[in-house]
Amino acid sequence: MLERDHWLKPFSEPVIEPDLPIIDPHHHLWDRLGGTRYFLDELLLDTTNHNVRQTVFVECNSMYRADATDPLKCVGETEFVRGIAAQSNHGQYGDMRVATGIVGAADLLLGAEVQQVLEAHLAASPETFRGIRYKTAWADETVGLIPGGAKQEGLMNTREFAEGFAMLGRYDMSFDAWLLHPQLEELAALAGKFPDTTIILNHLGGPIGMGRYSENRADVFDEWTRGLASVASHENVVLKVGGIQMPINGFGWHEKDAPPTSDDLVDTNSDWYLTAIELFGPDRCMFESNFPVERQSCSYTALWNQFKKLSGSFSSTERAAMMHDTAMRVYRLDAV
Repeated sequence: MLERDHWLKPFSEPVIEPDLPIIDPHHHLWDRLGGTRYFLDELLLDTTNHNVRQTVFVECNSMYRADATDPLKCVGETEFVRGIAAQSNHGQYGDMRVATGIVGAADLLLGAEVQQVLEAHLAASPETFRGIRYKTAWADETVGLIPGGAKQEGLMNTREFAEGFAMLGRYDMSFDAWLLHPQLEELAALAGKFPDTTIILNHLGGPIGMGRYSENRADVFDEWTRGLASVASHENVVLKVGGIQMPINGFGWHEKDAPPTSDDLVDTNSDWYLTAIELFGPDRCMFESNFPVERQSCSYTALWNQFKKLSGSFSSTERAAMMHDTAMRVYRLDAV
């Protein structure tokens, strides 16, 4: 049984538009100490109801090399994921192709020395390695511990980070940005400094709903909207629409007696999602699952049913962009 199955399964809902093609551009694979495992089998159980054609794996500090020097330990994750992708490509497990794009980890604070890490990732998966995610998420002490977050404020403003970031362009790599909404202006400045590097903003720009940010959600919405508009003004940035069902976002689904339905998710999330889509435009947006992280708050079926309902008023071309085409273009994926 998968984590949270006892909570999710009794309240399952039927999939809508089961033939609509989807690329899921943001999921993880891991085997955590303590028994939480999410490999190909677990991903297949979650995705089975929707027509997910391909996925993009995004780093999650998993399966690092035990015998490498610190900067190169993260390459083990790419090696591991390439193996899962090969298993998926066998065809025995269905038509979905897993991790046709890989986004790995690298310490950009190494500056120009990060070059050796980027080259090692490319050597580990030359056909599918696409870019780097460096976690810069930081918030004040009222929010509490952010799992995998940055150890200090303002990392994107440092000279070392800029030197490391500059190396991405040499290798035609993109940058996945995971941060929180008070840092959006920092990302806008970074995008302006490096207009030729594609930046993929994760999780809708990370609106916070915990700590002092839980006291007035209207103020958070306004602050987030202003920051997101600054980021959206840079054409080299695209947005992942999703990833806001985590506890830090403050909606509290994980604490309820029953998981949300897709209608519940639409009612709660639509203002956030539609504002973001209006700012970026559908051709610079891609829906994401952020599974299995979001599994603590909702089912995969309900999550994508939500996206289908939310996008129902858009044109077929706009829907295809957000469901499939933007991810294919940005991550340079082949058709499946």
